[in-house]
Parts: sequence; C-alpha cells; structure tokens
Amino acid sequence: MIVIRKAEYVASAVKHDQYPVGGLPEIAMAGRSNVGKSSLINKFLGRRNLARTGNTPGKTQTLNFYSVNDAWFLVDLPGYGYAKVAKTVNAQWGPMMETYLKKRESLRAVLQIVDIRHAPSIEDIEMQQWLRTMEVPTLVVATKVDKVSRGQWPKHLNVIAKALDVPDVSLILPFSAESGVGVKELHEAFEEILGLV
Repeated sequence: MIVIRKAEYVASAVKHDQYPVGGLPEIAMAGRSNVGKSSLINKFLGRRNLARTGNTPGKTQTLNFYSVNDAWFLVDLPGYGYAKVAKTVNAQWGPMMETYLKKRESLRAVLQIVDIRHAPSIEDIEMQQWLRTMEVPTLVVATKVDKVSRGQWPKHLNVIAKALDVPDVSLILPFSAESGVGVKELHEAFEEILGLV
C-alpha cells in the first residue's frame, strides 16, 4: 500500500503554461461541486486541511496540484454543475478542463467522484462519456457511503453503474472520508495506476 510520507499543495493553474513541469505522473479528480472531493483528498493523503473544504460549493475554480512523496501529483479539477457560480466562470471551466485532459501527457487516470445517495446527474453522465471519448482511464468513486446503511449500498451502486454505463458494479469504489471506508482500496488502485505495485 502507498505510504504517504509527504503531501503538499504546489500550484493552482488555469492555463497550460501554469502546470507544474517535470513530467511526473498525475491522477486527476473530477466531480460535481459539493460531492466531497476536498474531504476525500485530505482523508486519502492523511492530512487534515491540505485541501480546503468549504460550505460554499463551486469554490475550486482552478486546477489544484498536490505533490505526493515528490513522486506524483494529485490534481483537483474544478467542481462542475453548481448553478450559483457565475455563467462566465462556468463557461471558462469547459475549455480549461478540456485543455488539461487532452494535452496533459503525464495524466494517468481520472477519478470520477459521485455521491452514493444521488443518481448521477446529467453533468456526471456527460463527464463519463467525455472521458471515454478522450480514452482517459477512469475510476468511479462513490463518496459519503457512511450516510447510507451498508445494506442499501448495492441498490445505490447499481443505479450509479447503470447511469454511467459501468460494466460491473464491483468496479465502483465505495468511500467515506468520515469512517475511512475505501481508503485502503483507493491506495491500492493508485498503486496500480502509477505502476508502483
């Protein structure tokens, strides 16, 4: 399992020339605003406040790069689908995300994060289709599983799998930043993606 010895925020970027240089492998995280990305980052990296969690969804409006063990980057992509963010900002996100996902050669995979309690939104479905079209390897992570009784997980995960066209429900990783469910499995998935196994 990956041992997180060092994790630090390195840069926020809007344009291609602001990305960190050096070619280290990257894993990006995409999801709706308020789906729990920052909480997942903090729990996964074992840091309390590395990624800022806010009560206001839509706060992340840049690509945020976190260096892990000086060996790879975790990249937090702007949350999508939050209506209260100005339309002009929303309009900028598409090109910003597209540039990163298309041009970043060091990108190894994208974690698409969804809330287990809700059926995937149109934006979630579009994001999944878009990642497929661009042939970006994707892992779907269902957060906030502590808010649903374990007996109800299969029902909710099946809804997500069907909506996102995931061929097998076992390919969706249940996760909780509160209880720690899924942390070990996520570490193992990252090991595989980064070729550290």
